[in-house]
Amino acid sequence: MTARILDGKALAARRRTALAQQVAALPFRPGLRVVRVGDDPASGVYVRNKDRAAREAGLDSETIHLPEATTEAELLAVVHRLNEDPAVDGILVQLPLPPQIRQDAVLDAVDPAKDVDGFHPVNGGALLAGRPGLVPCTPRGVMLLLEEAGVSPRGARAVVLGRSTIVGRPMSLLLLNADATVTTAHSRTRDLAAECRRAEILVCAVGRAELVRGDWVAPGAIVIDVGINRGADGRLVGDVAFAEASAHAGAITPVPGGVGPMTIACLLENTVQAALARRAG
Repeated sequence: MTARILDGKALAARRRTALAQQVAALPFRPGLRVVRVGDDPASGVYVRNKDRAAREAGLDSETIHLPEATTEAELLAVVHRLNEDPAVDGILVQLPLPPQIRQDAVLDAVDPAKDVDGFHPVNGGALLAGRPGLVPCTPRGVMLLLEEAGVSPRGARAVVLGRSTIVGRPMSLLLLNADATVTTAHSRTRDLAAECRRAEILVCAVGRAELVRGDWVAPGAIVIDVGINRGADGRLVGDVAFAEASAHAGAITPVPGGVGPMTIACLLENTVQAALARRAG
């Protein structure tokens, strides 16, 4: 079996084009502000990619870059100012933050209506209750990839490998809300490989390079690899051993070019959703 490749880059490009057309027809420009603290190289690349994509979509996008020594109080003051700014529809605080700043304190300070990352407890609670809200971008992108591939979660056995509040937990909830039977597996799960083999839909989001081997994948399973890791040879690799898994899976996302582009596309869509909701009152 040779797996079908799920091209997130192509799907993201189509969605960004459609979004740009939607934005061009609006009587205003949705405003996105990305706050970055420090000089983490990976964060820098990611923020630049977000800013470029936002501008190409016609958004009013700006990055606020603060020094590494910024205090928690100083960062919170920036967040509060953006909360009150009527020109700002979406606020994203780039993670990770320096150790002197409590991540939860900052994320909780973002206005839930402008929380385009979907990390605020109000938006998390809406997801838990199956109500409308701003959904974390990466899990939402995974659901769109499944839809594009013609894969219905309804009734399917899904395994989400990872339980972070950014990807794993919201991913499990989205699949559950779509009527999948969901297992959340993690580092304390007994016989992790056996759990993965039960999956018809396997989502891997643990941040460990090529942890999931080919024989962890059930024949014909849909494999979504959220991981982005730098291998010993400098290559970007996912959480899944791609070549091995491709021999078993029915469909699989590549790294890079799979989930990553969808994360940025969903961030832009969340910004427009937030802008429209704010103006609808």
